[in-house]
Amino acid sequence: MATLQIKVKPNARVSSLEQAADGSWLARLKAPPVDGQANEELIALVARQFACRKAAVSIKSGASGRMKLVKIADA
Repeated sequence: MATLQIKVKPNARVSSLEQAADGSWLARLKAPPVDGQANEELIALVARQFACRKAAVSIKSGASGRMKLVKIADA
């Protein structure tokens, strides 16, 4: 099981997930931060990046903020 600290920037032109030098992650999301759309896109992006199911990815804390702790469960 892994836990990632991710800073989210919604309303980006292109969705991307990249790791910063300090080990944290930066997620740029196309989706707006409305009705959980950005959170859904973040989960899909993390699942794609780490080649796991979306069901294995969950937002542990920060669901309504820009800094999120995302947990990836072992398959």
